[in-house]
Amino acid sequence: QVQLVESGGGLVQAGGSLRLSCAASRSIFTINAMGWYRQAPGKQRELVADITSGRNTNYADSVKGRFTISRDNAKNTVYLQMNSLKPEDTAVYYCNAKVVGVSLHDYWGQGTQVTVSS
Repeated sequence: QVQLVESGGGLVQAGGSLRLSCAASRSIFTINAMGWYRQAPGKQRELVADITSGRNTNYADSVKGRFTISRDNAKNTVYLQMNSLKPEDTAVYYCNAKVVGVSLHDYWGQGTQVTVSS
């Protein structure tokens, strides 16, 4: 089991920045990949960025060059630095952890709202 707690969302003007944090309840050394997803009203949840235990990263095309995902293993925390925010980035952002054992287990945080005003 992994509990994930997100923080750092809020209201920001277009062009501004926010940093999201996701704290895991256990060592993220044992978590194969962690990532951030988002869901806007009326839309499906989509991958924003993820990072593997080997620190390989993957980004949605819409956020490349603006968002950076990172992990601090000592703090069991994953971050999403969001710069040059746009109104279309407005969504609820969810932290995700993927643990591969006999099968794949997905764990989710409760979500944090990010609102970008124009």
